[in-house]
Amino acid sequence: MTTTNDTDYSTLQLDVPEGIQTVSITRDFAATPDKVFRAHIDPELFVKWCGPDSITNTIREWDAQTGGKWSYVSTDDDGEYGFFGSFHEVRENERIVQTFTFEGFPDAVNLEILTLTDLGDGRTRLQSTSVFDSLESRDGMVASGMEHGIREGYDKLEKMLAEG
Repeated sequence: MTTTNDTDYSTLQLDVPEGIQTVSITRDFAATPDKVFRAHIDPELFVKWCGPDSITNTIREWDAQTGGKWSYVSTDDDGEYGFFGSFHEVRENERIVQTFTFEGFPDAVNLEILTLTDLGDGRTRLQSTSVFDSLESRDGMVASGMEHGIREGYDKLEKMLAEG
């Protein structure tokens, strides 16, 4: 499955290849790589844009450096959802490699690789690949509404970056 969404300022491409345990995301932002990078590693910024509009995020732990770890809780009308992981590589303005685990399924650990490319003219391409431990985990995450959360989250990030 590949989906795209055209708006005034961006296109999101979500690739969920048949029979492969990955999800890939590509999204361009009208901001420089340093700003997009900071929004991913600064916990005060991260909680403002990550996930769908219906949730509120609270940081429990955040050490955004190579070897650091992170943890946060997303809250909505239905309850709380905890997530945690480790930063394996944090390369300023270029790349973040981390693990991602939903506390509701603690045996399912994903590896996420995020790369930022400077497109010039104050634009950045974000490419992210998540490698799941199984097709079942990947398909369950996709069925949970992942695409909706990614779209709304990145739309919030675009607006936040535009506001400075």
